[in-house]
Amino acid sequence: MRICVALLLFILGAGSAAAATRIKDITDVKGIRTNQLVGYGLVVGLNGTGDTLRNSPFTQQSVQAMLDRMGVNIRGSQYEPRTRNVAAVMVTAELPPFASKGSRFDVTVSSMGDAKSLAGGSLILTSLSGADQVIYAAAQGQITISGYLAKGAAESITSGIPTRGRIPNGAIVEQNAPGMPVEGMPLVLELRNPDFTTAIRIQDAINSFAGQRYGMKVARAEDFQSITLSRPRGLSATRLFAEIGEITVDPDQTARVVIDERTGTIVIGSEVRISTVAVAHGNITVRVKEQPRVSQPLPFSNGETVTVPDTEVDVHEAGGSIETLRGASLRELVSALNRMGLKPIGIIAILQAMKTSGALQAELVVQ
Repeated sequence: MRICVALLLFILGAGSAAAATRIKDITDVKGIRTNQLVGYGLVVGLNGTGDTLRNSPFTQQSVQAMLDRMGVNIRGSQYEPRTRNVAAVMVTAELPPFASKGSRFDVTVSSMGDAKSLAGGSLILTSLSGADQVIYAAAQGQITISGYLAKGAAESITSGIPTRGRIPNGAIVEQNAPGMPVEGMPLVLELRNPDFTTAIRIQDAINSFAGQRYGMKVARAEDFQSITLSRPRGLSATRLFAEIGEITVDPDQTARVVIDERTGTIVIGSEVRISTVAVAHGNITVRVKEQPRVSQPLPFSNGETVTVPDTEVDVHEAGGSIETLRGASLRELVSALNRMGLKPIGIIAILQAMKTSGALQAELVVQ
């Protein structure tokens, strides 16, 4: 069996300076954050693709509890629900910062049992709680999924993940999000990708703007992640963040190579450099071929029919080429690897060997 691995070389700004970026796009205001919410609920209205109640006892218990709350008592009766139109689900969401009562946000619904698809289902009213066990929102509505399930008597086709979906604006806030108002928060910007150079550039850009706008310096880089702001008298924190957020800077980036061995994806940053190194790589191909043979005994004998394995192993070693890289940039590195005609698995092996030898002047991240 031949396994084909895809290669993606994503070149980030090769040979050119970093693009100017707004401060609001590379920083967060300290203290402004989302909050994770979770809840357990039931999805109804499924077209025979829900949980098998016999195999999902928690779904059956939930259905009985829901009916009890609605005044329908089936406990102790001879009837046991056998419907496949209901599924137990976990509902997850992120409560936006400063969310107030009555505002809405999206929720994600994921199946817990053996349901085949949530297509066409509706989530019954489900409370959503935070890590502090406080109920902040309630979710309900029609589920939208990106996958589908089509099946017949002997075959089925599944595309995407039909057991997970979303409800746009499906949750409504019942209690204000925790946190202090902007005016009472510390005025600190935090870099999403911490870097000393970027922090200093942000400090200088803000102070240059503030000197002309407010007649004073307002920014101070505390470390490689945090920039503290001083609010000018008479200016609200909201306006300060709004005006500073539109200032553009050229963010610096760490030289980094990211490898995903599962998919064969390789991402190389524009700052990656290679010290002088000679690279040789050869390919070894091993093919194993199985042709089982059937040994049939003679007629009227007491022998048994047996299967005799017949294995053929073929090993082929291709000659490798040698490539010398001298202070190569990203463009030169990609060109050299392409000239060697390597597959993704070979490129990954070479990059790992370069890092071990000290020739790869970048952080190597293997996922």
